[in-house]
Amino acid sequence: MNKLLTCAAAMLATTVAADACTNFLVTRGASADGSTFVTYAADSHVLYGELYYRPAADYAPGTMLDVYEWDTHKYLGRIEQAAHTHAVVGNMNEHQLTIAETTYGGRHELADSTATMDYGSLIYITLQRATTAREAIGVMADLVSRYGYYSEGESFSIADPNEVWVMEMIGKGAGNRGAVWVAVRIPDGCVSGHANQARITTFPLNDPDNCLYSPDVISFARERGYFSGKDRDFSFADAYAPLDFGAVRFCDARVWSGFKTMNAEMRRYEKYARGESRDRMPLYIKPDHKVTRAELAAIMRDHYEGTSMDMTVDVGAGPYHVPYRWRPMEFKVDGVEYLHERAIATQQTGFWFVAQMRAWLPAPVGGILWFGCDDAATSVLVPMYCGIRQAPAQFAVGNGDMLTFSANSAFWVFNRVANMAYARYQPMMSDIKPLQQRLESMAEACIPGIDAAASELMKTNEAEARQLLTEFSASQAATVVDRWTQLSEFLLVKYLDGNIHPETDGVFHRNPHGGPASPKFPGYDEKYYRNIVNDAGANLKVGVLPEK
Repeated sequence: MNKLLTCAAAMLATTVAADACTNFLVTRGASADGSTFVTYAADSHVLYGELYYRPAADYAPGTMLDVYEWDTHKYLGRIEQAAHTHAVVGNMNEHQLTIAETTYGGRHELADSTATMDYGSLIYITLQRATTAREAIGVMADLVSRYGYYSEGESFSIADPNEVWVMEMIGKGAGNRGAVWVAVRIPDGCVSGHANQARITTFPLNDPDNCLYSPDVISFARERGYFSGKDRDFSFADAYAPLDFGAVRFCDARVWSGFKTMNAEMRRYEKYARGESRDRMPLYIKPDHKVTRAELAAIMRDHYEGTSMDMTVDVGAGPYHVPYRWRPMEFKVDGVEYLHERAIATQQTGFWFVAQMRAWLPAPVGGILWFGCDDAATSVLVPMYCGIRQAPAQFAVGNGDMLTFSANSAFWVFNRVANMAYARYQPMMSDIKPLQQRLESMAEACIPGIDAAASELMKTNEAEARQLLTEFSASQAATVVDRWTQLSEFLLVKYLDGNIHPETDGVFHRNPHGGPASPKFPGYDEKYYRNIVNDAGANLKVGVLPEK
């Protein structure tokens, strides 16, 4: 056990997921290795990124559970506790069940401020009570039926090693306990996605193997005047979350950007993504190649590069091609309203992950939550096996918070590098991305050995197997946070005061006398110089002194 962990740590040491969220879902037949996947970026300007861990437990009859809203920590009420709860690591439980979400809002009059179950509590309580995706749908439906649904409209990604589902839900308004919902199973061989806009339109009414829904999902829409056609023509999204320009450009556009990476034919929906068409994308598509974990991580780091919405090329990107725009997202000039793009990767991410579920391995070994904090583009995914017994210290709850810096906190270490990069994005990313990819690749290279050792141990000593997984995930976390701390120090020196100090393999050059070599003065690109000239050229033009 120790030899495996030492080897894994040495390989790494020798080398230098809410305001809006994004999910992608991949079925077994669509992935390169037969895994199912769910990605999630938990995006909020006030969400502190940390890895939640809840151990399995048993409770006496009559035990009650206090429920607090995930977003605000507001007390919502009490519900009956389950007799037994499963261990949960982040958004995956020990049976490899994963649940993620994006909020679409929908019809605001359907919120119920008297209810007890908010969307976040619904996720984490269900993970403690269900073992499969199909069972989770039933648990979620039962919880909101008994205790009411507090939040706005929500899309949920629900997956286990065999099935992948999208479930969409919205409340019934004050005085109407419960929620209306529909859940669609993604066909094997396909991928899906959602990003803060309801995506389920029409659905099969008599196919319980592939579609489940609340009995009143259509009749309630009729009662409220949201729908008046035939049942077979009922569209959940159109009834409960009608499209507008922002729903497409700020939300569905992110789904499109991921889809066109997995199937090039999806580029034909670019006009829809721009809000220039109502030709909706399908809920799911068949990729034109088998999808890998690394590709999903790359999709979660997307800023519309190579499209008409590329955030790195317009004047707003500045001289260093920064793919970020500070909030608010909409602004007016001379009475005309404009927007900043909202890409998949964004500065306000609290945590993000690529959840991988593998049916051919024992459950505690098969599930890996590839977990990161802060902006996906400038952070590293660290493998957290779903069978671990505790969260690594660097990611654990209580290690700092949104207003308390901690030098040993992954959230703060990744934020420090990200916020340095936002000032000098293009040059700094040439140092950040290679290390990011190297650390993730080396962690992935360790996985087969850990899988084999832990699976063998599971046959005779599950406790020892779980300890191996816990120590491995902890060693990965420690190594990555340590290397990212070193990276922040390296970037500070290399890019000090707008210069670039030359270096080779991380060693800075010195002159023959031992002092620092002369730095480079990189200046700006031609486009930026032209922008300066267009704005202030008359004032900045080099002239000739007049004669006396």
